[in-house]
Amino acid sequence: MSKKILIVDDEPNIVMSLEYTFKKNNFEVFIARDGQEALDILKVQLPDIIILDIMMPLVDGYATLDQIKKDERLQHCKVVFLSAKNKESDIEKGLSLGADAYMLKPFSVKKLVEQVNELLSN
Repeated sequence: MSKKILIVDDEPNIVMSLEYTFKKNNFEVFIARDGQEALDILKVQLPDIIILDIMMPLVDGYATLDQIKKDERLQHCKVVFLSAKNKESDIEKGLSLGADAYMLKPFSVKKLVEQVNELLSN
């Protein structure tokens, strides 16, 4: 059975490359372009892992993660922040809100896939 991944990012190039990569790695891929869309998808889908941008329109990544953490059905779900916000304080905030990992843009797709597989094997 394939793992489910939700990719939440407002940059089409990133979404396209990640969607392609994770489908090649046998993931079932869901796409959201902002936090609100992600939360709507999460009402009907329970992914194993979420890749979450921080700076997005409507609902940002921090607020989205906050909602995810409040949802009993999503307790098993791993979350990786993927963001250009590279200040130590941004990273600490992301991890303190409950993200399982924090990766910076620009990023290596290979490293991101490794990180996702590592989180899912725990």
